[in-house]
Amino acid sequence: MVPGDKSLSHRSLIFAALAPGEYSLHGMSAGADVHATASVLQAVGIPLERGDAHRAWTVGEGTFGEPAAVLDCGNSGTSMRLLTGLLAGYPFLSVLTGDVSLLRRPMARIAEPLRAMGARVDGRSGGRLAPLVVRGGSLRGIEHRSPVPSAQVKSCLLLAGLRCDGDVVVREEHRSRDHTERMLPAFGVEVEVLPDGVAMRGGQSLQAPAERTLHVPADISAAAFFLVLAAVRPGGAMRFPGVGTNPTRDGILQVLDAAGVSLSRENPREVAGEAVADLVVHGAELRPFDVGGSTVPRLIDEIPVLAVLAARCPGISRFRDAGDLRAKESDRITQVASMLSALGVRVDEFEDGFDVHGQPGAPFAVGASIDAAHDHRIAMASAIAATCAAEPVPLVGASSVDSSFPGFYATLERCLVR
Repeated sequence: MVPGDKSLSHRSLIFAALAPGEYSLHGMSAGADVHATASVLQAVGIPLERGDAHRAWTVGEGTFGEPAAVLDCGNSGTSMRLLTGLLAGYPFLSVLTGDVSLLRRPMARIAEPLRAMGARVDGRSGGRLAPLVVRGGSLRGIEHRSPVPSAQVKSCLLLAGLRCDGDVVVREEHRSRDHTERMLPAFGVEVEVLPDGVAMRGGQSLQAPAERTLHVPADISAAAFFLVLAAVRPGGAMRFPGVGTNPTRDGILQVLDAAGVSLSRENPREVAGEAVADLVVHGAELRPFDVGGSTVPRLIDEIPVLAVLAARCPGISRFRDAGDLRAKESDRITQVASMLSALGVRVDEFEDGFDVHGQPGAPFAVGASIDAAHDHRIAMASAIAATCAAEPVPLVGASSVDSSFPGFYATLERCLVR
């Protein structure tokens, strides 16, 4: 089973916490990242209860108040960036921290615009690194051009804008995923989508929608690992029901098509404002492909596993304009190169990407163990690559997958025995 969309699960918790009344959330991601967001919301006064199935939550109505302790975001950059924007609108002090990996990730991209809105945001290295100390309230509007397309930055500023005086405008060179601006109107908030970004009148309150039950589609970023698994296995075929196919997230489907993979979208429909379809993929004769430009924000999380696909294609596949991969849970450009090199695949590394020299047909040779560097997507991509190896591959840091996909290895094992 593919877990619920992680991006939508974070946002569902946050918007249900902000809106009046009680809500039931279904199909949620059971990963540790989403649980971190829930824990922070509980710590600032929102009643939440996790269901027995772990994919359902009940969010009650509460009042935001100053937390009594430091807020732990774990490994979740989404939690830290979105919740910092949310808490910047409240006149109390909050301290947000995380694990060793999160403490290395760049936070200036949210701290600087929040300061321009009037929040006090402090942290290590001049506020560029967490832990972050936030003293919120009395915010003003902003027009911000994001140097890196980032749904986390955009969502952070829109959340802060819910409690500011003035308009919030966020502009991007390439459009990032748009879950926040799709979800806000469902809660009565007016948002204007611009050709190069999004605008919102500040100070709007969320209203209770007619439907108090929110359904989260399956996560295309999680399905990506199994889409690639089916693509690289001769005669492989898999079906994935109810996957979110938001046009700002479906870049992997475009790349699979370019690589010669047979893929179809069946039963297309809309769930809570999000495009959803059943995806069916068959292994086929592969060809090399390129990834770059405006496609990158639509598949940034899928690049590690697409590198595995590239390693099974003939010729050279090229990945460019992906420098932000170096600021994820690990330096994913270097980690992808290390992962594939351990399997005997040549990878040429560049500042903003890499070239993969494909080795179709013959199994990968195992030269060394693979270290996932505490990065869930590197761990899962390595596991998919290992299915193409001549012998078992030792994987260090395998448990990191629990941040986004608990049960990943059991799902992989079921797929392999079909």
